Amino acid sequence: MNSTVRTPLYQKIQDYIRELIATEGLKAGDRIPTEKDLMKLFNVSKITVVNAMVGLANDGIISRVPGKGSFVSNDGPVEVDEIVPATPTVGLERAATQNKTRMIGLVMPSIYDYFAIRLVEGVQRALREKGYRSMILLSEGDVDKEKEAFKTLKEFGTDGLLVFPVDEENYNEEILNMKFNGYPFVLIDRFLPGVETNYIAADGRLGTSLAVEYMWELGHREIAICSDSPLQTVTVQERIEGYMDALKNKGALINPAHIITDFNVSSLEDAEKHPLYRYIRNRMATAYITLNGRLAVRIYQMARQAGLRVPEDLSIISFDDPTSIVDEFSLFTHINQFEHDMGYRAASTLINIIENGVDPNNRYSKTLLNPELVIRQTTGPRPVQ
Repeated sequence: MNSTVRTPLYQKIQDYIRELIATEGLKAGDRIPTEKDLMKLFNVSKITVVNAMVGLANDGIISRVPGKGSFVSNDGPVEVDEIVPATPTVGLERAATQNKTRMIGLVMPSIYDYFAIRLVEGVQRALREKGYRSMILLSEGDVDKEKEAFKTLKEFGTDGLLVFPVDEENYNEEILNMKFNGYPFVLIDRFLPGVETNYIAADGRLGTSLAVEYMWELGHREIAICSDSPLQTVTVQERIEGYMDALKNKGALINPAHIITDFNVSSLEDAEKHPLYRYIRNRMATAYITLNGRLAVRIYQMARQAGLRVPEDLSIISFDDPTSIVDEFSLFTHINQFEHDMGYRAASTLINIIENGVDPNNRYSKTLLNPELVIRQTTGPRPVQ
């Protein structure tokens, strides 16, 4: 038998970073080489670099800031055990050697916004309290990658799954298979119509109702609701229904032109050609409710580009706060969905199922959290025409 042990590539990268910190005298907060630099230096894929960075973060050596880079850390180790794309054939060298018991899988589209970050923090807190660990696979919004993620996590012996389902018109049939086979799982942020499962989500109807009520109190009557989702998913439908019900309760007519869906704003370079830009510039509405934080930022930017002021000329309320992970520094008026609590309760529910078994009477835990309107700087009285 060959006794030579080959050092994994991700470990070589980790050794390099550790040595770099020691020999260069890097201090807490100093930036380390970028993922691109390390990919080029070691001639490896991004997945290998990401695995190396996550390992260093786990050990408290570095801190990873989404969209900013990685920095020398002065904190303890982060709580996430592994974050890798949902591809079972690469990037799993270290995970393959880990204990596969008391391990929970978390499948979600991405972790690059504050909603996802808070959600994961809540999940990790519950798992830490119960002595569980996690492996996170990213579906990247693709249902096939989501299926691969389920398969990979089961092969690694996870005891159950937390699933933030992909936005698709037709849901992943593997979720049905898990249900019929008695595999423990909990859905987060949404449920599947007509399918009885354990899930936890925020009440979308109530969220848009709160937004309409507040805009109405400020004098707004031309209130638009905007979604850039290409599909009318359950989440989108519920929020639009809440918007329409709230307007009906005010005795207002529903203006179809104010229900703006199925579009994409990828950049501001050609914004002036975009129908939404013209809609904003022509002041078709004085208030906007956006179904995600990213879109709220785009509308804010387009308004500025059109020479309009927020909130003097138009108001914006966003689902999810796009501007700050620290509440005191929030800019956008937004619907708080209590993501941390959502993640914590989802993980607690899953652990309860794992430890006590699936309910023999097929009773499912269905939790709707009541969202809350948080008033900040992007809303104001209806402008005088």
